[in-house]
Amino acid sequence: MKNRNIFWASFSFIVLIQLTSLTIFGENFPSEVKSPNGKIIVSFQLTNTGQPTYEIHYVDHMVIQQSRLGFVIDDGFNFANNFVISETNKRSFSEDWGPLWGERNSIQNEFNEIVIGLTQAESNRKLNVIFRAFDDGIGFRYEFPEQEELNNFKIMDELTEFNFTGDHKCWWIPGDHDSYEYTYQTTKISEIDISKTEYSPRGDRFVSNPKSVNTPITLESEEGIYFSIHEADLTDYADMTLVVKDKYNFETDLVPWADGTKVKAVTPFKTPWRTIQIADRAADLLTSTLILNLNEPVVEGDFSWIEPIKYIGIWWEMHIDKSSWARTYIEGSWSGKDGLPHGATTENAKRYIDFAAENNIKGVLAEGWNTGWEYWGADTTGFFDFVTPYEDYDLHGLINYAKEKGVEIVGHNETGGDVENYDSRVEDVFKFYNSIGIRAVKTGYAGAIRPVGERHHGQYMVRHYQKVLEVALKYHIMIDAHEPIKDTGLRRTYPNMMTREGAKGMEWNAWSAGNLPEHTTILPFTRMLGGPMDYTPGIFDISIDSKEGFSVHSTIANQLALMVVLYSPLQMAADLVENYDHPAFQFIRDVPTDWDETIINNAAIGDYVTISRRRGNDWFVGSITDENERVLELSLDFLDKEKSYTAVIYKDAADSHYEINPEVCEIESVKVSSDTVLELRLAPGGGQSIMITED
Repeated sequence: MKNRNIFWASFSFIVLIQLTSLTIFGENFPSEVKSPNGKIIVSFQLTNTGQPTYEIHYVDHMVIQQSRLGFVIDDGFNFANNFVISETNKRSFSEDWGPLWGERNSIQNEFNEIVIGLTQAESNRKLNVIFRAFDDGIGFRYEFPEQEELNNFKIMDELTEFNFTGDHKCWWIPGDHDSYEYTYQTTKISEIDISKTEYSPRGDRFVSNPKSVNTPITLESEEGIYFSIHEADLTDYADMTLVVKDKYNFETDLVPWADGTKVKAVTPFKTPWRTIQIADRAADLLTSTLILNLNEPVVEGDFSWIEPIKYIGIWWEMHIDKSSWARTYIEGSWSGKDGLPHGATTENAKRYIDFAAENNIKGVLAEGWNTGWEYWGADTTGFFDFVTPYEDYDLHGLINYAKEKGVEIVGHNETGGDVENYDSRVEDVFKFYNSIGIRAVKTGYAGAIRPVGERHHGQYMVRHYQKVLEVALKYHIMIDAHEPIKDTGLRRTYPNMMTREGAKGMEWNAWSAGNLPEHTTILPFTRMLGGPMDYTPGIFDISIDSKEGFSVHSTIANQLALMVVLYSPLQMAADLVENYDHPAFQFIRDVPTDWDETIINNAAIGDYVTISRRRGNDWFVGSITDENERVLELSLDFLDKEKSYTAVIYKDAADSHYEINPEVCEIESVKVSSDTVLELRLAPGGGQSIMITED
């Protein structure tokens, strides 16, 4: 873990300049703010009806044309017209801060800001719009000041638009109110339609508009400018989905409460930041720190207990029908097929602990260890217990057994969507885990949300996820959230928010048509712009011997590369331990889960990506491709020019192919230097991984 103090910014230097304030009652002339490098200009203006609007220029291109801002609130009042500008404030800000863990050990946070104070002439209601312009994009949010005219209120609609200037190519998933687990589509904006996707309505899937998408959504203009729309600092608001309106215009569509309200609020109140990352190259999207920088600095506290780790566990075997989550089976349960043995037993867990201790793996997860799994999907109400193990799982004995071997148990709390039950118990559960030495918990919400009518991505659940995170912080618990709210950079403020799912992960390969090779070449440029993902890579039994007709659509070399490409500070090597009797497993033993520096070497969305990451003096490289064979060049000019190195290369064989010959992985060792240019041959669905160490 990086050596930083409790403020998570041991070398932070802050510069605050150019603070101005101007009162201009009744005017509607443009106000603007530029990025520090001057390439991005955000202009704000009121229309002749007093409606707030903005537009964005990048270099000499208008990239967002006039787009409206505002709200409809609960009394039917249109909070989007009849405004006058009452005040503007500008400032510039610059700091360098160091995250406790992550893809790099130093982040620059530099922006120019304008705060525009608005007042509605008739009602005297007030609204502030805050724009921050960074070199890698812009963020803006709304602020409802404390005021007599507006106290407790409900937002019935947010009117924010992102009105692009062309029919850009985009990578998107449906605006589902419950799930982000979809294959990414590649279309023009005008072609967005959920009929192109695998969406099918059910209790835990719901799309309200066929032209809706979730964020992050990434776009490319004909001029080769890249954009990604997302949000930052989502803690007490509804998930922002987007709906295509009028040509190339996206309009905000918030996920509602069961009663139809979008957001319940009390002034003073701030919305999340609406974000637009902008880059000349796809690679530059991957190094953007905009989302993190728009979150608040770390809360105060002692974070010495937080440690990025690799883990293995009793999980994949349930997906491939080797064992069951539940100890017994009842009709209609999702926990496994009748007749399968229980997976989370003391004997099986010890086997995984022994393997972890022998192979530089810190954590062991066991899903299905606690009572109640037999009711999962059949009737989850109140049946999941988060502290009582099945009789064949010795929780306390295994905690001690693992501790003796330098390993720790990763806890697991599946709720089945029964949030009322979990919400009432989570404080006692995490207090108990703290007392027995569990410091990482994987949470899950697979199923329709209870209370009935609430959705995974509505404000009700956003508040719940935030509560779990804050209670976990209190009891020194790191969180890995599955079926989560999307990542919006909260790891800056709450460094125990380690990783989450929030996309179509590895398990889909075990019980569906699966994730084709293109999928993981899109994730870095879409889902992972929000933050780390628990994709659970590292499968070596590509053909899934125990489950005929299913496969992982990858080569082993590709699986190794995913350990680098798809970043997670809690990184699971997901296969059965018996499948790791393979020389290529050495790369998983060696690869870290925390980095000092990250470089994007090659990048084309949906085609290929090569990422190099440094930990101390060692470099690790991961390169993956889609279904097409490729030869890429990798310059090692990032190495120290005064030193020599050895590269251990894990690569596809000449005849490797994700469908035909996926499990052959060749290993070679070569001497390299900063002058070396390596040729990376990637098989269809393949990859290459490299560990580079100083001689």
